[in-house]
Amino acid sequence: MKGYYFITDATLSRAGILSDVKNAVAAGVRVVQYRNKNADTRTLYKEASRLRQICIKCLLLINDRVDIALAVGADGVHLGQDDLAYPVARRLLGKNLIIGLTAHSLKEALRAQEEGADYVGVSPIFTTHTKPDAGTPKGVALLRAIRRRMRIPIIAIGGITLANAPEVIRAGADGICAISAVVTKPDVKAEITKFQRLFSR
Repeated sequence: MKGYYFITDATLSRAGILSDVKNAVAAGVRVVQYRNKNADTRTLYKEASRLRQICIKCLLLINDRVDIALAVGADGVHLGQDDLAYPVARRLLGKNLIIGLTAHSLKEALRAQEEGADYVGVSPIFTTHTKPDAGTPKGVALLRAIRRRMRIPIIAIGGITLANAPEVIRAGADGICAISAVVTKPDVKAEITKFQRLFSR
């Protein structure tokens, strides 16, 4: 989970999600999360199947949809607070697949860890326009508080840029996701590489 954590966004992407993911893999990302809130189930399956073929050297997680993850042989899922409950998802996915949970507070992060989540996605750290329902920015103070209590990896999401990413990493994030800072740019691989380098300093 260390480093840049890539999430697809078809509405923001300049080159399309398949191109974006190929560039993300080429930049050495360890995790790709397929997220498409607007597609029907058949489209989700089709796109996820193609991404499964691209993500040979990294983990492929499916946002929200346990059924799609199982159907394409993904490595796991990422679930929000309003998605399928962790115990149910774990029963369906078995003990070996990855389940990450979104947390907007210390309480939610602790509950995710207690339930057995493999990692927690803390969001939104800063103001973000990528996800309209993301909620109020939490800032790095919450990230620090969660870090002190977490044994599992923390992925920071929401409003992260190259300018504020170092602060987020110092606050304890194992991984960071910055969607608009990457997929809206002409060279996705180059932008991801810039974020990756922050973890080697």
